[in-house]
Amino acid sequence: MRDAYHEELDSIGEGLVEMARLVGSAVGRATTAMLDADLKLAEAVIAADQKVDDLQHDLEARAIALLARQQPVATDLRIVVTSLRMSADLERSGDLAQHVAKLARLRFPDAAVPRDLHATILEMGQLAQRLMAKAAEVIITKDVDLALQLEADDDEMDRLHRTLFQHLMDDRWKHGIETAVDVTLLGRYYERFADHAVSVAKRVVYLVTGEHADELQQSEAPVEGA
Repeated sequence: MRDAYHEELDSIGEGLVEMARLVGSAVGRATTAMLDADLKLAEAVIAADQKVDDLQHDLEARAIALLARQQPVATDLRIVVTSLRMSADLERSGDLAQHVAKLARLRFPDAAVPRDLHATILEMGQLAQRLMAKAAEVIITKDVDLALQLEADDDEMDRLHRTLFQHLMDDRWKHGIETAVDVTLLGRYYERFADHAVSVAKRVVYLVTGEHADELQQSEAPVEGA
């Protein structure tokens, strides 16, 4: 019975890794659809989000069943509860990738992003994909140091987000209000996607240590004057 129980716990972790890989791929493909005005690819990303939703529903059902049957305590309880929260982060990440694809579909056959912003949006999409790949690795390895690195990596996404706003606020902006709204939304989608990847990593820190990532970082910070 205990072997079956731990196999079920492991399978929940595997489901989380699969979700992370799916949403990471989705944001990369959605970015390509956006920049290339590729309607077929955008539609494929939109349709594929259903698999992420199905995985989340299945993971939630199994986690709740484990809580009811096994009444786990200590570390096992942390695993189940934290997994439920991570699945919610990952499902929302999939929705954000889908939003990017839906914007590409909405503006087809035109591209929603002006040519002079293509490089910035491409960089944001690639960074979002890398962050989620790293979050998947953290789920697999339970590497606390790697998990804590994600927040520093997210600083680059914040920088790119600010770069977009600098373009929007520039007096030389010539692409109109509709495009400005599109670019604003895109920046927000990528920024929130990155936040969810960081959140997943922080939840792994809590799973492993029993401490929240912010508390752990504060406890490890050097004391002034020491």
